[in-house]
Amino acid sequence: MANKGNILWVDDEIDLLKPHIMLLEQRGYSVRTATNGSDAIALHEESPADLIFLDEMMPGLGGLETLNAIKSKSPATPIVMVTKSEEEDLMEQAIGKKISDYLTKPVNPTQVLLAVKKFLEGRQILGEAISRDYTQEFARMAFNLQNAQTAQDWIDLYLKLVSWEMELDEHGGLGLAQTLTDQKREMNAEFGKFVERNYKNWVNTIYSRDNAENRPALSPDVTEEWVLPVLKEGKQNVIFFVIDCMRLDQWRIMEREIRDLFKITTDYHFGIIPSATPYARNAIFSGQFPSEFGKTFPDTWTSGDDEHSQNKDEALMLKMLLERKKVKLKADLKYIKIIDRDFGAGIAQNITTYARNQFTAIVVNFVDMLAHHRSDSPILKEIAPDESAYRSLTRSWFLHSSLLDMFQAIARIPNLKIIITTDHGSVRSLRGAKVLGDKETSTSLRYKYGRNIKAEDKQAMFIKKPEEYKLPSRAVTTNYIIAKEDFYFVYPTEYHKYLNHYKDTFQHGGISMEELILPVITLETK
Repeated sequence: MANKGNILWVDDEIDLLKPHIMLLEQRGYSVRTATNGSDAIALHEESPADLIFLDEMMPGLGGLETLNAIKSKSPATPIVMVTKSEEEDLMEQAIGKKISDYLTKPVNPTQVLLAVKKFLEGRQILGEAISRDYTQEFARMAFNLQNAQTAQDWIDLYLKLVSWEMELDEHGGLGLAQTLTDQKREMNAEFGKFVERNYKNWVNTIYSRDNAENRPALSPDVTEEWVLPVLKEGKQNVIFFVIDCMRLDQWRIMEREIRDLFKITTDYHFGIIPSATPYARNAIFSGQFPSEFGKTFPDTWTSGDDEHSQNKDEALMLKMLLERKKVKLKADLKYIKIIDRDFGAGIAQNITTYARNQFTAIVVNFVDMLAHHRSDSPILKEIAPDESAYRSLTRSWFLHSSLLDMFQAIARIPNLKIIITTDHGSVRSLRGAKVLGDKETSTSLRYKYGRNIKAEDKQAMFIKKPEEYKLPSRAVTTNYIIAKEDFYFVYPTEYHKYLNHYKDTFQHGGISMEELILPVITLETK
């Protein structure tokens, strides 16, 4: 029988544990023993154990001292403390010393075997279970994909997909990543058809929560549906975060780090198309579609493709929305846009002051910058070569961000509601799509507007009459094309050069689950 792992059992009454040791040896584990801490340290240094059972009360070098000595040289070695004592203080000391588990004497064979399997075979057992579960779930998701008829059906499908992506992040050696990637590509192909069939009807239908599964909440509905009711009630102050370019999986990464601080409720909305900041974030703050807020702010659509200039009126848009919906604030609206680290750190230091204001809106641009810099930087591409690594990069940023500092500070403030959303997500663009257009055609990779623009129907949604989709008609003959799935537009001129340059970059503006199915999160202090 192959050796399943090397165990070191340290106890001054080791003879009494012979039945447990024999059981482990019969199950294929190699067990060495020591009756005191000094011998245990020497044995482990001579031949490191995969798992150590350590008695807490021994003559000479005690269990906690032995634990310290072993951990100082082998911090990753799992150690299970075994003791007769049930004192809470002792348990806390042992936990503080980073023991892996805690057993109270007399131990029984089941306890021992469970601990051994947990630390020596747990990853393999869990991996096998995950593989079986995903195989079953794969079939269910394929069936649900063929029967997805409503917006809620697609939200449910995407939630399952993201959950599995994050599960497999923890178990990368199972060989399932490519299967999941292929399934996501198939889902996005069908999702593009679903949006193309229904989008025109959505934007021309008034949103109702009673009909949300068929006509989902869209970008212009977010503030009215989730923010204004709290302000009208007047019992809680509100901080409204809009995190630019945040995908659902990125939010899930952030959520793990703050779930102990808040009661968290998550709803969902669909971003509008094009899924780009000038369209979607203006829609969130104005409560209107692009063709509607363009009438009040016509220079939004005459200032070229610069996103900063196209979103310069967000504070005024939000103020006008409050006036239009007859929401009166006790003090002036506070609007903040964070575009660099130093400014963000300053806001974090003063966030408790902003929390005392009835309504503060904060735009956070760091996630969008992460996507753009990853596209431009060979180093970031090396650090985050795929979706899983991109999520890991998001976590690394968040753990050291001013945004986390803000959440930690306001978690202690009573009568405060925090609402978080995003204007759009991003998709990892892997396939080029040839596009034709004149010199006036816009430059974006996932959507374009202009005259006589053309691309293959399977790769893009074509909008001939923008006004029917509540998009700005920049000229009489303006058309739009919106990329589907993971396509990005490339002109025939120097096609291969630009095809390779933009391949495997995170882009937005098109139609994919990652760009359009977006969270609306409500945080309340515990």
